[in-house]
Amino acid sequence: MVEVSDRFYLKPLLRSVALPQHAFVLALSENGARLVEVYADLPPSEVRVPGLPDSAADAAGRASLNNLTQGTRTANAEGKKKLLLEYARKVDAALRPVLAGRETPLILAATDPLAPMFRSVNSYPALLAEGLPTSPDRMSKIALATAVRSVLDGHYAAQIEAARGLYHERAGQRRATSELNDIARAATFGAVDLLLVDIDEVVPGTVGASDGVVTLASTAGAGSFGVIDEIAGRAILAGAEVLAVRRADMPDGAPAAAILRYPV
Repeated sequence: MVEVSDRFYLKPLLRSVALPQHAFVLALSENGARLVEVYADLPPSEVRVPGLPDSAADAAGRASLNNLTQGTRTANAEGKKKLLLEYARKVDAALRPVLAGRETPLILAATDPLAPMFRSVNSYPALLAEGLPTSPDRMSKIALATAVRSVLDGHYAAQIEAARGLYHERAGQRRATSELNDIARAATFGAVDLLLVDIDEVVPGTVGASDGVVTLASTAGAGSFGVIDEIAGRAILAGAEVLAVRRADMPDGAPAAAILRYPV
């Protein structure tokens, strides 16, 4: 499509920002650890992580974890468990400065017992609860990127469902609305906390600069613009979170829906 206006056409951009299909994958096994960055429209790449152990044996300073020369098989198993846990801690410590300040989802590709061990020591808040319960040793970067798409899709679907649930909860407290005029006024005065917009809906008109009053137009033209886009822009400038979703995911089937910071 081609859009000519004195304003940016935001909704397609908002979809990419809200659901960016961007993630890190930690491929973790006794034999090694890799951090792979997955993008929406670029090939995946391996991230250099200083201090990342080459393997569990490397982290323990041993040739192998399978012969610990302890008295019994039980002692050997307990010793290996402790060394694996220390390996997980060292992996987490190495990742910390690389991931610091980010909110990008981290997806763990690992099997038991290492997967729950790493989760128990992980310090990165954006580690997703769902991972890839498979050995990543023979998986290429592309194979990992392909496998995590369904995990990301589930993560985004859960985000949208949580937003819908919060909308219906706040509606009973007069802190949610799908009325376009109310949303426009709330966005103008900085009262919107979370805004959901239908990425396919275009509502031509204008929004008052100071009062947020919506005046609809029968057709798009030089004297009007996309009202939903204008509302989204104002909400963003006031620090609101914006989710651009499909019509089927919109509360009440409305072109826009807002969760408010306070009743208006």
